[in-house]
Amino acid sequence: MFDNLTDRLSSTLKKLKGQGRLTEGNIKDALREVRMALLEADVSLSVVTDFIARVKEGALGQEVQASLSPGQAMIKLVQSELVKVMGAANEGLNLNAVPPAVILMAGLQGAGKTTTVAKLGRWLQENQKKKVGVVSADVYRPAAIKQLQVLANELNLDFFESDLTQQPVDIVRNAIDAAKKKFLDVIIIDTAGRLHIDDEMMGEIKALHAAINPVETLFVVDSMTGQDAAITAKAFNDALPLTGVILTKADGDARGGAALSIRHITGKPIKFIGVGEKSNALEPFYPDRVASRILGMGDVLGLIEEIEQKVDKEKAEKFARKIQKGKTFDFDDFREQLQQMQSMGGVTSMLEKLPGMNNMPQEMKDQVNDKALARQIAVINSMTFQERRDPDLIKGNRKKRIAAGCGQQLQDVNRILKQFLMMQKMMKKFKSGNMANMANMARGIKSNMRGMRR
Repeated sequence: MFDNLTDRLSSTLKKLKGQGRLTEGNIKDALREVRMALLEADVSLSVVTDFIARVKEGALGQEVQASLSPGQAMIKLVQSELVKVMGAANEGLNLNAVPPAVILMAGLQGAGKTTTVAKLGRWLQENQKKKVGVVSADVYRPAAIKQLQVLANELNLDFFESDLTQQPVDIVRNAIDAAKKKFLDVIIIDTAGRLHIDDEMMGEIKALHAAINPVETLFVVDSMTGQDAAITAKAFNDALPLTGVILTKADGDARGGAALSIRHITGKPIKFIGVGEKSNALEPFYPDRVASRILGMGDVLGLIEEIEQKVDKEKAEKFARKIQKGKTFDFDDFREQLQQMQSMGGVTSMLEKLPGMNNMPQEMKDQVNDKALARQIAVINSMTFQERRDPDLIKGNRKKRIAAGCGQQLQDVNRILKQFLMMQKMMKKFKSGNMANMANMARGIKSNMRGMRR
């Protein structure tokens, strides 16, 4: 997300680094570039106009520190204004209600509303330790009810049955009554979407809202629709008392116009952001962290939190003890590391949170392909138990059998064998405890990432 905007802003602000101080002339040139970058990112014109005016006022005033270079000063101002545009701070869910707290989800068809219901349920289970139930009031799309039931079963969420012959209000009231009997903390309601906003749709969801009075009314919107997402959100906000927005499909949006427009246009906070298809790919939206990522400064705090939440600590400690005892790093260990990376959203997701990654050469970015993780795991799964424990056995016909078993080419098997040997050498250096070898390890990781191509 924000790749295009990050590249443009980084290039623009770099031009100020070689200049002695901020002047009206270089500020004007820089802001012209920033304006174009924001418009190309599909940010609403009204948002861009206000944003540029505030940055210009700060730059021409005395709000910048004398110790900062012109480039640093402008970055500080731009970052501060980006945070203000997106909402200053994360606003969490308000679940202060007699259980079950009711969350109503609204949005157009195709925005990912049903999957977001399930993702939010999982997030509440894992991060807030809530007992969560879900129900579908979408009586126009039979597949929506079945889809939510399948997702709920996978995630151990309580699913409440609904029928196409029922009225949405009756479905939801019955589900809330059942949730009370089960002593659930939260119930999330999926509603019908449309291909466009219409009076019938708005009338139905307004009646549903009035009947149940939810503590949270969240608008789910596809971030790839850019500033149209903000316009649609405003239309819903005019009809419903929205409490927040969830942006979906942010991992496929290189522009970021929706994230930078919605709060300004609707006055409602972005509470969560969807960053992938998996059920754990939903994150709280932190404007300050997003602003840092837009400016190529990374989100190290977010990365640390992700590691703490998604890495299996017991497995990680067991692996560390194994290496420290001098035991051999084998393909079972390698597979475990790849699976841990997958659970964190893949290499690309991790790289986006590291400072300065926008300076990585484009050819190297292109070589990092998260689909390669699944292919690498498939190659390892095609090996026998003995081969995973003793990779020296893998020669000639064994390589051919492994390639055939996972539907890949012989060169794919050779590539992962080479990467494994590099990792094995790195683990030996780690075991030695020699800190001087850490740089070599970093270079090894970099080389290993180059192998994640195609």
